[in-house]
Amino acid sequence: MAPHRPRAGRAPRPSLPGPGLRGEHFTVLDPATGQAFDEAPDQRPQELDAVVGRAHEAWLGWRADPVARATALLTAADAVEAARADLAPLLTREQGKPLSESYAEVARTAARLRYFAESSPGSRTLTDGRPVHSEVRWRPLGPVAAIVPWNFPLQLASAKFAPALAAGNTVVLKPSPFTPLATRLLGSVMSAALPEGVLTIVTGREPLGARLASHPGIRHVTFTGSVPTGRAVAAGAAPGLARVTLELGGNDAAILLDDVDVERIADRLFWAAFRNCGQVCMAVKRVYAPARLHSRVVEALAERAKTVVVGSGLDTGTELGPVNNAAQLARVEHCAARALADGARAVAGGHRLDRPGYFYAPTVLADVPPGSPVVTEEQFGPVLPVLPYRSLDEAVEAANATRYGLGGSVWGTDLDRAEAVAERLECGTAWINHHAELSLAQPFAGIKESGVGVAGGPWGLYGNLRPFVVHRPLEAGA
Repeated sequence: MAPHRPRAGRAPRPSLPGPGLRGEHFTVLDPATGQAFDEAPDQRPQELDAVVGRAHEAWLGWRADPVARATALLTAADAVEAARADLAPLLTREQGKPLSESYAEVARTAARLRYFAESSPGSRTLTDGRPVHSEVRWRPLGPVAAIVPWNFPLQLASAKFAPALAAGNTVVLKPSPFTPLATRLLGSVMSAALPEGVLTIVTGREPLGARLASHPGIRHVTFTGSVPTGRAVAAGAAPGLARVTLELGGNDAAILLDDVDVERIADRLFWAAFRNCGQVCMAVKRVYAPARLHSRVVEALAERAKTVVVGSGLDTGTELGPVNNAAQLARVEHCAARALADGARAVAGGHRLDRPGYFYAPTVLADVPPGSPVVTEEQFGPVLPVLPYRSLDEAVEAANATRYGLGGSVWGTDLDRAEAVAERLECGTAWINHHAELSLAQPFAGIKESGVGVAGGPWGLYGNLRPFVVHRPLEAGA
């Protein structure tokens, strides 16, 4: 499939299956300039009835042929890969991340399609002593609603639609209104490989997402975003008893042990916190360092923060792009300002950059009060507090003293000791000497307010299926 060629300076306008949008659109801003550069259809909530209806009709055929599904998903993966030269720049233009990271996100999207295309649920025979053959099989749920945020629009979309489609469901996907364009193009690219109605992209502002989550024709709602919105999504899905999978962010802590090699791990630790401008749900949000090493850790991280190249993601050499939108920039500014007002010290950054766009200087904070919001809440931006501890028990207690429980990490030379500390962390994933690295085959889930349900690997596949049991006697006439 030949790649699509967008017009210079504007996103392509793919023709997607769906109802007429009657000419209503909303603008999309480039976070590197703060200026509008294109627009996307502003679909009305009442139009979802027709969209979900078509998804249900498509499901009847899509669920029936697993071999055809696998072939279609592999073809879609090839198409996504072939269109990477169009998808990646468009993703950078609306999201802000460096172009190399956008290419990586496109590659991850294609890889996830291939992974789930080659996954299939297995049946299981049950024996309990009775003269009956009992077999557990698996059936798809029906139309799935996938609601995706703006930090990894394509990657998180594929994390939802790839297992859902592989399981035999159809998907109605709603991207964030901050980043709708690359997702619409992704849908257009994949449409040649998929039957009509199997994957439909809808774009628009609220209450479109709320209406989709609460639509009576939806059987599974999968959402990534904030805790308040996640609660609203769950409440909206409840009347129809639709299944929900919620990934609601984190406040991940990194604990450095007293045998850590600061210089050796500094780069990895820095990028674990600042990749995608800190806009990663499982990024390091807090660092706990032994008191005697605290100043060395702060200086090592601050040195990198001061020298990292910040700019438009389309510029060659850019390592860190802008914050995605004005509201998030205001949140980051507020968190940092509150910490500084509380007595924290900005060893690097601590201010918005004096240039167009939503740029905030990479910031490393020392002397932060433990109760400051930049420690207790998810800042979701390029601001990192580094806090000292005097005993390991104190560090673990502080790391766990949060309403979130997504991930955490332990850094040190003695791997057995580090693993023993990691075992004490209250989170869904714990890493040792790295952070926020996931394989397609592993489960991803949080505890506490970080979410409900599991994504990734076979767990993600089975989360889109329900068991179906068939009993039959062992002998005819029994």
